[in-house]
Amino acid sequence: MKIVVTGGAGYIGAHVAWALDSRGHHVTIIDDLSSGIAARVDGLDLHVVDLVEPSSVEAITPMLDGADAVAHFAARKSVGDSVRHPAWYMQQNVGALATVLLAVEAASVPTFLFSSSAAVYGSTEGLGIHEDLPTRPINPYGETKLTGERLVAATTTALGLRSASLRYFNAAGTGRAELADSLITNLIPIVVKQVLDGEDPVIFGEDYPTVDGTCVRDFIHVLDLVDAHLETLEFLCAQDPGHHIFNVGTGRGASVAEVIATVAKVSGRPVSPRREVRRAGDPAVAVADPTRIARTLGWRSRRTLDDIVTSVWHTATSGTEVRP
Repeated sequence: MKIVVTGGAGYIGAHVAWALDSRGHHVTIIDDLSSGIAARVDGLDLHVVDLVEPSSVEAITPMLDGADAVAHFAARKSVGDSVRHPAWYMQQNVGALATVLLAVEAASVPTFLFSSSAAVYGSTEGLGIHEDLPTRPINPYGETKLTGERLVAATTTALGLRSASLRYFNAAGTGRAELADSLITNLIPIVVKQVLDGEDPVIFGEDYPTVDGTCVRDFIHVLDLVDAHLETLEFLCAQDPGHHIFNVGTGRGASVAEVIATVAKVSGRPVSPRREVRRAGDPAVAVADPTRIARTLGWRSRRTLDDIVTSVWHTATSGTEVRP
């Protein structure tokens, strides 16, 4: 199949692009390289385009001609930046999505896969966050993802697409060192960097109603996330038109203290975390219920917290650097 991957030079997009290529698909990547890194996809068909520009519809439509599917990853993902610049964030994330969907319409692409986020659930917490729960984002980043899902659903109805929105939980890890996440915003790479720098990781709050008193989150290996994308694309291509929403998580929680202990074990270094007071807005537990994707696609995560931490640690200590 011919598959267009927007944001394909980014962390998750590049992993998916190479996986598609390894399965014999023809992959075309569109990325503005604002956070994507060209070296990640060296050897693949890369086109540098700013999707926010209205003129980009005409520029990318020929790239989508004859495509069987588009996988859309292109987006900004900093919660903090979205709070500081909400209108700009909406323009970047939803504007770029609108550009791609206009090109999808012009090129008559039948299948569309949207990279969404568990941020659409807002402050919802618990051990079984499922797709039918209310969506109430608590920051502009989450709002852009929820607006994106609604735009994809409406376009699906209007054009008769086969589409899906995948709500990621906490993606981490790497498949190859050169594809590693260059933005250290997830707990696991943050702790790994702190340990490498000789700093003490910080635990914010030890009085939560959890087994060890620290927050619990659902961490998913990026390679499991890749498998979910590939299986979703295969599923969509065999379906009638319609829009599907799937959580992509493990359904298992790991506490902050457990993550730090795992980094200590994998690194072989002594780690003495500092204790600080709770941060406002941190839910005690946020873990996916992945039942729907398991029942519909047969997909389940296979990799463990140890696998994630080991991949991050080995990448961080390999000396491999990927520069823009």
